[in-house]
Amino acid sequence: MSKFELKLPQMGESVAEATLTTWLKEVGDTIEMDEAIFEIATDKVDSEVPSEVDGVLIEKLFSVDDVIKVGQTVAIIEIDGADVSTPAMDASSEEVSEETVAELESTVVAAQETATANTMDFSRTEKFYSPLVKNIAKKEGISVAELDAIAGSGSEGRVTKNDLLDYIAQGKPNKAVEGGVVAQKGEDRPVQKPAAAKENTIAAKQSTVVGDEVIPLSRMGKLIAHHMTASLATSAHVQSFIEVDVTNLVNWRNKTKVAFEKREGEKLTFTPIFLEAVAMALKKYPMMNIIMDGDTVIKKKNINIGMAAALPDGNLIVPVIKNADQLNLVGMAKAVNDLANRARNNALKPDEIKDGTYTVTNVGTFGSVFGTPIINQPQVGILALGAIRKMPSVVETKEGDFIAIRSKMYLSHSYDHRVVNGALGGMFVKAVADYLEAWDVNREV
Repeated sequence: MSKFELKLPQMGESVAEATLTTWLKEVGDTIEMDEAIFEIATDKVDSEVPSEVDGVLIEKLFSVDDVIKVGQTVAIIEIDGADVSTPAMDASSEEVSEETVAELESTVVAAQETATANTMDFSRTEKFYSPLVKNIAKKEGISVAELDAIAGSGSEGRVTKNDLLDYIAQGKPNKAVEGGVVAQKGEDRPVQKPAAAKENTIAAKQSTVVGDEVIPLSRMGKLIAHHMTASLATSAHVQSFIEVDVTNLVNWRNKTKVAFEKREGEKLTFTPIFLEAVAMALKKYPMMNIIMDGDTVIKKKNINIGMAAALPDGNLIVPVIKNADQLNLVGMAKAVNDLANRARNNALKPDEIKDGTYTVTNVGTFGSVFGTPIINQPQVGILALGAIRKMPSVVETKEGDFIAIRSKMYLSHSYDHRVVNGALGGMFVKAVADYLEAWDVNREV
């Protein structure tokens, strides 16, 4: 009989581990190739992990809430299809006495009570802790009260994995927090918490009145909030805005979209057109197609454009169109529609949300004229597409200037001023605008 080791796949760029949230199969279950075995959660996505083979699940190597590193074996699958069963007790085996059974049952009950008593109740704290930090704390027997007392170095004073590991390495010293001062065992003087951390972590409990609805953030909502605040704390955000006359583009799409949908079976929205323009601009200005790795800049060879997509629960996810500059408009439209549809149905694969090099968000979908989007780390730029509106505009001709009704929109470019200066940031968004304004009304697609 041969066995197959199902390992945790790569979940995304810079993601080294994930939390196992649910087992979808039990030991002894027959499994088909591509059938989901378990679910995992990272700070970027929740995802199902499918089987790579047909067979029978014979062993689970991790439990729910365990943290698994990428590449670790999570389950063993027997791939010859043989049934996996528990061997029957041999007739010659000794009979187990009732006293022994009762003693074992008593031991199990006591163990269950102890485990229940030791379960950490995070509903009693107003602080946010990542699944990784929670799991480490549970394994090390660190209480919620102890976690709350640790001075975090993360955004808004949050406790990071390194903070917790440092705390454990110091022998889990008792800390008393009083008036913003942390006293550590064995020290002659208190250690003053950073002012910023103190202000952010000590928040007054908000009062409620009858009729108020208290809605806790979902796990993904907390992760998004952390990711956004961390980005603001990391990148020096600067914005450039530019107005674009897209009259020719709008007229071209209006006369093309019906025939396009009839021929391709796909709707032709503005999004793939805008992404095509962004891809061309990234080819022209490759220093916008970079990511930051500490104090190092990595200029990416591939142009992988992320497009922010709204989920039914109000959260966002950013599926990535790989090698966007190599797609024609038909291919781009198909990719955009496919990823958007599967994002709304929570059917994206982990590989489809990683390795982005630049991001585009369409704030115009909700009627916004322009916005100031937050950079998707570790990228250095993000473009917001405003709503297209008919506006009176001055048109210059050889015969003179006149007022005409034109279709216009704003492009809002946020970029990281640590590595992108105003000239590059401005020239990049101007290149996108020029591409859209020069749209060929006779273009065949």
